[in-house]
Amino acid sequence: MDQAGPLASEVAPSPRIAFIGAGRLGQTLARALAGAGLAVVAVASRQAASAQALAARIPGCQAMSAEAAMASADLVFLTVPDDALAAVAQSLPWRADQAVVHCSGASELSVLSAASAAGAQVGGFHPLQIFSDPERALQLLAGSVVAIEAEPPLLARLQGFAQRLAMQPLRLPPGSRVAYHAAAGYAASFMLSLLDEAQQIWAGIGLPPEQALQALLPLARGTLQAAESRGLAGALSGPISRGDGGVVTAHLQALSELGGEHASFYRQLALRQLALAAQSGRLDEATLKGLRERLLA
Repeated sequence: MDQAGPLASEVAPSPRIAFIGAGRLGQTLARALAGAGLAVVAVASRQAASAQALAARIPGCQAMSAEAAMASADLVFLTVPDDALAAVAQSLPWRADQAVVHCSGASELSVLSAASAAGAQVGGFHPLQIFSDPERALQLLAGSVVAIEAEPPLLARLQGFAQRLAMQPLRLPPGSRVAYHAAAGYAASFMLSLLDEAQQIWAGIGLPPEQALQALLPLARGTLQAAESRGLAGALSGPISRGDGGVVTAHLQALSELGGEHASFYRQLALRQLALAAQSGRLDEATLKGLRERLLA
């Protein structure tokens, strides 16, 4: 009888994986892959103590020099800072039977040109998550998106890693990483800028900053939950969503009286909200025009 495809025994074996870089992202991803049953065999870091601490948490893993870690592995994750990627890639004697993957969101695969010149496959595997707390990040990986860029057969292997980690793969087209990463920042650290602005305004009227954060975080969570279930336009709330021009004018007056750039920042954000208000279909053209005129006055 004809066989429909390769037998399970003919599938490529799981690769030996090494990490060069034992920072917060490297710590999280190495432990996640090992926990998913993959063979993380080596870790290297400029700080020997960091590599030793990470290796001690992964059965069968050893702390090594970068060159020894590279030599021991079929697939190497470079989890060093972006500015060091090209130099680290150039410093190592890659083999044609290896794959080299960086985890940067903003760096193009060209930073790994030294590896590709030696015949190694190169790729990108960028988990779209926050790594300020590796223990928390380890819990958040499942369900998160991971941006993948690679050519076959490495592409399939990285997509398999995503599946093992219960992550959602997002395939990036070549040359798009910087714009992709800049956009992702709006859903990450730029949210902190918005909360900081709110804290500053509350401080300007005499409210303690810590009280502001405690009060505003539940509001931010509620907004994100609404966006998840209803989309951005459907989750829109506040005076723009209602077409309440009088409140918008009052906001601008109060913020202008506080001085600084509070009013101009509000204007920029509110003008962007007009597009969402239009998408929602709740406001007519005359109301949208009136809000824009108030914001530009």
